[in-house]
Amino acid sequence: MDKLRRVLSGHEDEEQGLTAQVLDSTTLSFGTRVKWFAICFVAGVVCSILGTALLWIPNGTKVFALFYTLGNIAALASTCFLMGPVKQLKKMFEPTRLIATVVMLICMVCTLCAALWWQKKLLAVLFCILQFVAMTWYSLSYIPYARDAVIKCCTSCLG
Repeated sequence: MDKLRRVLSGHEDEEQGLTAQVLDSTTLSFGTRVKWFAICFVAGVVCSILGTALLWIPNGTKVFALFYTLGNIAALASTCFLMGPVKQLKKMFEPTRLIATVVMLICMVCTLCAALWWQKKLLAVLFCILQFVAMTWYSLSYIPYARDAVIKCCTSCLG
């Protein structure tokens, strides 16, 4: 629409830089961003739930580990639509989230390795649990004082 306005107003001959042209062609509207965030997030949750349901079938550990990890990746990628992939990566590796991010990514890789290559079912389930804990801790870092509240709650429950 902006290009049409420029043509109609006679400003089409203005030179745009390569960066401006790329940004113009890749910028999504807010509505589109929210829609794709919702689609990706729901797909991630569905994959995780489906993987958990398939855990109980014969040889289901492989399917569980694959679906659960893909679900977490899709849910994590969904936030790229809201803030953009570069900003998402910068936020993931900020000092407050660095440990949770690294543990989460390592657990994702180890889950897949344990289930698909090492053939260790119990280890795959353990890595999925660690993946869940790391993803939860990572997600809590976006809510102000949430980590402190969880630490205080656990401390008071444990004595």
